[in-house]
Amino acid sequence: MAPNISFPTGVLHETDDEISALNTPAEVTTPDDRKLKLVWRNIILFAYLHLAALYGLWLMFTSAKLATSAYAILLYQLGGIGITAGAHRLWAHRSYKAKWPLRLILTFCNTLAFEDSVIDWARDHRVHHKFSETDADPHNAKRGFFFSHVGWLLCRKHPQVKEKGKQIDLSDLWADPILRFQKKYYNILMPLISFVMPTVVPMYFWNETFGNAFCVNLFRYALTLNATWLVNSAAHMWGDKPYDRFINPAENLVVAVLALGEGWHNYHHTFPWDYKTSELGKYSVNFSAAFIDLFAKIGWAYELKTVSEEMIKKRVLRTGDGSHEIWGWGDKDQSSEDYQDAIITHRKSVH
Repeated sequence: MAPNISFPTGVLHETDDEISALNTPAEVTTPDDRKLKLVWRNIILFAYLHLAALYGLWLMFTSAKLATSAYAILLYQLGGIGITAGAHRLWAHRSYKAKWPLRLILTFCNTLAFEDSVIDWARDHRVHHKFSETDADPHNAKRGFFFSHVGWLLCRKHPQVKEKGKQIDLSDLWADPILRFQKKYYNILMPLISFVMPTVVPMYFWNETFGNAFCVNLFRYALTLNATWLVNSAAHMWGDKPYDRFINPAENLVVAVLALGEGWHNYHHTFPWDYKTSELGKYSVNFSAAFIDLFAKIGWAYELKTVSEEMIKKRVLRTGDGSHEIWGWGDKDQSSEDYQDAIITHRKSVH
């Protein structure tokens, strides 16, 4: 059995010092050979969900009304935004700040996505970045595609995940009254927002059948889950590494499209505080960046953090794999100077 060791292999915020994968001992990123303890309740529920979701997809092409399908697609986008622009970029990484109306919208959308409360989601994600590809990583990609995609939810957490999770600072999240409210009443809010509302609305407004409305919504939910899971699995395995060739995360266009811009993962794990989670933030493959920029224009999103061109160039020249179309391959020392160089736009105006 590999030594049960986990120490930081990645960074979270712009003030963190760079941790080079070259200096990480092999035993740290080698999964131990412990026997996984299966959670049969989760296995049965996820099996049912995906079977019902496939039936819901079939109904979308056979008997469900067009409005029902369009509504499901809209909810998929909203739920996705609750994860990408909300739990991920705003709360897990603090890559920008938001006024309370936007935080309320994002919390609603996050609850619609049903991927746990923001506080719990952000905790696991911070652990994932801080201890990426170790036994403390909740969805350690070193255990294979299936485990990092969904298998991690079908078994008990590794003891290192629990131990390191307790060490992650969540004081900023608990300080938000909206997040505290969601966490406290999650078991009431989630069923109402994620299942009751999506089923009742089509039945009430355009006389959809219960079976169609319910199953199409399950397809919407399963699609949201798998889009998020692909970021943990496919985007940690396949794609170019123009910013840091020494880490697993890669640039994956397909994942970026399905996950609303979250597939540019080599960049994201290199510069996790960039609100765009990508170098260019093209709206066509990064809908989440467009969403944040839209609310920045009306002042609800502010202090958007991004990375200067010079900082990116230095990193590419030091650790990139040569796939970057402009600067080739290389690395950049991510120290406290990054905090000085990071560009923050749409600063909150003082009245």
